Amino acid sequence: MFGALRLPATIVFGKGQRRAAGKAAARFGSKALVCTDARLAGTPEFAELLADLEAHGVSATVYDRTIADLPLDCIDDAVKSAEGLSPDLVIGIGGGSCMDLAKVVAIMLTHGGSVSDYYGEFAVPGPVMPLIAIPTTSGTGSEVTPVAVVMDEGRGAKVGIASPHIIPAMAICDPELTVTCPVRLTACSGADALAHAVEAFTSRPREADPLLTETQVFIGKNLLSDHFAKLAVRQVFTHLARATSTGSDLEAREGMMLASLAAGCAFGTAGTAAAHALQYPVGNLTHTAHGDGVGALLPYVMQFNRSAAEAPLAELARELGLGDPGMADEHLSQLFIDAVGELFAEVGVPVSLADLGLAPGHEKEIAEGALKAERLVRNNPRPLDLAGMLAITEAAQAGDRTRLLQS
Repeated sequence: MFGALRLPATIVFGKGQRRAAGKAAARFGSKALVCTDARLAGTPEFAELLADLEAHGVSATVYDRTIADLPLDCIDDAVKSAEGLSPDLVIGIGGGSCMDLAKVVAIMLTHGGSVSDYYGEFAVPGPVMPLIAIPTTSGTGSEVTPVAVVMDEGRGAKVGIASPHIIPAMAICDPELTVTCPVRLTACSGADALAHAVEAFTSRPREADPLLTETQVFIGKNLLSDHFAKLAVRQVFTHLARATSTGSDLEAREGMMLASLAAGCAFGTAGTAAAHALQYPVGNLTHTAHGDGVGALLPYVMQFNRSAAEAPLAELARELGLGDPGMADEHLSQLFIDAVGELFAEVGVPVSLADLGLAPGHEKEIAEGALKAERLVRNNPRPLDLAGMLAITEAAQAGDRTRLLQS
């Protein structure tokens, strides 16, 4: 038995828990930089947060120009907004880009240099100033993970910064903040959460070397990440369709925020795999939402991986009560893959790369680009080369998983 987790020092979850932010922030200092976006900055909930900070003696400087996918210019702008402030902490409130911005700004304000100095794993040289993360969508799990993703337009690619030092000190998960989340964003965020959970649960396990967590940020499938991955899968299947059909259904919103949080706890240590590797070049070409991309790709990746991941996929099927007692893993694993495809189709997640707007002819470019995400490729349960990546991409472009049945 082997397990490992890296998590915030404090996680709070539940209705109204956003009101803990002021007192919590005061533990870290009296000056906060708050990273958010223009839409959220105009909401009553955001005004309430600022008032709570002020009531606890924390002055806030607000950066509300976060841009989706986090281009480097946005990060530079946010860092400049803190000049002369000398903040004691950074608060990220919003979707994944807002929380990732808070992480990268904390790195820059603590260690300086250029954002590119910190690309890859373990490049952040030491602790960063305290971070509080408050998600307003249920998908990225960034509030509990050691990774931030930025868009390096010079490279024409998204790049990850992965370090235990950027795990927030505190995650505040209040499902009431997601009630006004639009239907499409709810669906694609939920697809992202499920992809995190499935890829963590099926990721390639490593030998339990005592130095594993000291030499790799993402260490593959393990006892503790599995617990959170299964919780996330159950919650998505129970609540995603309800959350997309009735946004005011607070029980469904709670279930989806719990799913996102649990999936973040899982993949923040285990890591993700081929669906996320492929989404990098797909996202660059289509400029579509990350969750739509990984959601469209996940069933094809699972189909490709099934021969190497029958047991864990079958275990997830049993978690959902699919199939009959005693059914073989071979059949249960396929039932789970089919169930994911059906759920995504029901809530409006694109079912192919063509549905994402990708024209034919880019398959080799995507496969080659995905292979560059080495930390994700090596986490895949089935070894990947160009032929394998190309097979997945061609099937996903055509919207035909049967192409992968004998691959």
